[in-house]
Amino acid sequence: MNRKTILVTGASRGIGRATALQAGSLGWAVGVNYARDEAAAETVAAEIERAGGRALPVKADIAREEEVLELFETVAAALGPLDGAVVNAGIVAPAAPLVEMSAERMRRIFDVNVLGTYLCAREAARRLAQGRGGKGGSIVIVSSAAARTGAPFEYVDYAGAKGAADALTLGLAKELGPEGVRVNAVRPALIETGIHASGGRPDRAQVLGAGTPLGRAGRPEEVAEAIVWLLGDASSYVSGSFVELAGGR
Repeated sequence: MNRKTILVTGASRGIGRATALQAGSLGWAVGVNYARDEAAAETVAAEIERAGGRALPVKADIAREEEVLELFETVAAALGPLDGAVVNAGIVAPAAPLVEMSAERMRRIFDVNVLGTYLCAREAARRLAQGRGGKGGSIVIVSSAAARTGAPFEYVDYAGAKGAADALTLGLAKELGPEGVRVNAVRPALIETGIHASGGRPDRAQVLGAGTPLGRAGRPEEVAEAIVWLLGDASSYVSGSFVELAGGR
């Protein structure tokens, strides 16, 4: 694989962290975006540097347009023109059926997981598109198996947001194909990350993972493998596609 410069949103933990570390192990330059945990982002950046890559931690709330613009500008200025972006950052709220969800909860879920995802994909498109002076490249959107299951009684708001991410993947792949940019998504489920604890069920991945055909939860590193493949040259004819990482669920 050629050395690349990529930006990973939500890279201080979970799938984003695993992706950033794996990219760094290939000698890539990685923009390590985080929203709150500066220490965790600094640790990821240090690990990337030790592995032979380059890294820059950058704080930004992806739901705020001005912060997204500054994020992309800062990474490009420090690490060079982008070859790819991983639109990963997302949140959940405590598990509940829709009838118990407040408008405030849903608004925050949609602000981050829909608006934030679209803003980051837009900025990646602006910088990668050959017609705008970019090199072409790859955008990988982190969706979820919830987009097809609906996540009933838990996170139907989150599931809806991921459905929007799926639509974005399909539409943007068609828009950007002529510009030398591939757009794909991964759909993980029941991966051992901290997002389950933020939803009130720290053991959710392990408990539900045992009921999948593979009989276990997934690991962030397994998702990162697929993401890095989609970013790399080996997937050069893959666009508008979804990689399911849900243990056969």
